[in-house]
Amino acid sequence: MATRTVEIPDSVDMVIVLGQYDNRLRFLKKRFPVSIDVSDKRIVVAGNDESTVEIVENIISQVIAAAKRGYALDWQEFEALVSLYSDSTKAVETLQSSPLVGRIRPKTKGQMEYIEAMKKYDVIFVIGPAGTGKTYLAVAMALEYLKSGLVQRIVLTRPAVEAGEKLGFLPGDLVEKVDPYLRPIYDAILDMISADKFYTYRQRGIVEIAPLAFMRGRTLNNCFIILDEAQNATHQQMKMFLTRIGFNSKAVITGDVTQVDIDRQQSGLIECEKILKGIDGVGFVYLSDADVVRHPVVRNIIKAYEEYERKKNGSDK
Repeated sequence: MATRTVEIPDSVDMVIVLGQYDNRLRFLKKRFPVSIDVSDKRIVVAGNDESTVEIVENIISQVIAAAKRGYALDWQEFEALVSLYSDSTKAVETLQSSPLVGRIRPKTKGQMEYIEAMKKYDVIFVIGPAGTGKTYLAVAMALEYLKSGLVQRIVLTRPAVEAGEKLGFLPGDLVEKVDPYLRPIYDAILDMISADKFYTYRQRGIVEIAPLAFMRGRTLNNCFIILDEAQNATHQQMKMFLTRIGFNSKAVITGDVTQVDIDRQQSGLIECEKILKGIDGVGFVYLSDADVVRHPVVRNIIKAYEEYERKKNGSDK
């Protein structure tokens, strides 16, 4: 028997969570094979299936989180929230029972751990060198979630770091100026779906690709979000991005801490390792040269650079 306990803060009205005459709890017990007991300001959910118990706990937690921000979900919104989780249950079970992501099969132990982390956590940081499949596998998982109906949109973003050139001097409008920075993401998607399908997704807003700066002021609900090249995001940008994550969304943050193009002390990714490790719902995955799946010479190049930098740093000290 699996059980989960949800605490209701003193600042939250019990009626908002339980509903008039406990109608929200009765509705949940009809939709899911669980028992729900209330004692003081504590709700205990129990059932034979752990994943179902977790889903009901998440629904109740979402209602409480909204109430803490001063917003009470009406009945229509509550039903929509429950339906979203109900419809996703079977898709989640199918996704988690398969080691594959669409047509893409992980080729190393590290990549398998990465895929499992994307299934398990709401926010995943994956750190590793070039060629380890950080962006590629994240895009594959995002498309799988979209296909399974677990999310409604995919949002792909990365910092537009100027490598010796000013954006203003590049030809074209704003979209054309930032397009080269987003090209690696385009390449990954077009390797998995047809160009026509990708164009349709873009036109309908199902897939959105934008510079990180465009994320400010938004709340991204029901999305699979990928922040690529996160080592070049500053403290302010990283905090801004992480606080964009809304209901029923998953965020994957990829980066290579050996290829920081900004002041290393300003890298939001390096800082996140110190701030967010151990936080519930946040996972970290580390890939190494053993996970490189490009030409074999790439692995040797990475090792050579690592050794050179190790010696250089030692001599500098």
